[in-house]
Amino acid sequence: MPVVHADRAKCKGWANCVAGADDVFDIDDDGVVTLLRESIAPDEVGRVGEVARTCPEAALAVDEA
Repeated sequence: MPVVHADRAKCKGWANCVAGADDVFDIDDDGVVTLLRESIAPDEVGRVGEVARTCPEAALAVDEA
């Protein structure tokens, strides 16, 4: 099952991830990305992967293994 990774140290709180996949990402009270779930369905890889690729800080990744 594909897994989502978030590097909280790189996150600057732009929240583009929340705009693109609010069912997977959120921003905590400190303004840093948090994962609502780490595992995603195979049919979500395209959408969530695109959100990860467009992160301005490269703080997100999707591992399809």
